[in-house]
Amino acid sequence: MSGGFLDDNAFSDQRPRRTDSYEINDLLFLGFNSRVMALDRDTGALIWSWKAPKGRSGYVAVMVDEEQLFVSIDGYTYCLDPFSGNQLWFNGLKGFGYGIPTLATAGNHTNSAGAAEMRAREQRRRNNNAQ
Repeated sequence: MSGGFLDDNAFSDQRPRRTDSYEINDLLFLGFNSRVMALDRDTGALIWSWKAPKGRSGYVAVMVDEEQLFVSIDGYTYCLDPFSGNQLWFNGLKGFGYGIPTLATAGNHTNSAGAAEMRAREQRRRNNNAQ
């Protein structure tokens, strides 16, 4: 499906990024058409959007692990800041080819201990930003 504002190559979300007012659990991440977006999960409001400089697939693998957002498109892999959408690093995985990616980390916890650790890290981030 096409015709939406995200199909416009000139589209750029120029609004101020509100990185201090959200916790990771407040955000919903979507990936499609070589783009990743963060929405306020309660209101659906667009917080930020990012377009991959490389990779033109309609399928975008997205995974949150603690305070990093991993994205893979056509074999190009990126790490984004989940609160701002800023690109932290890129790996083109040269020589591995193209395909539909799968993402996993050992640190991606689904138990209560993992949730407690995530909350502790969020609190440390807030404390550091307040100083």
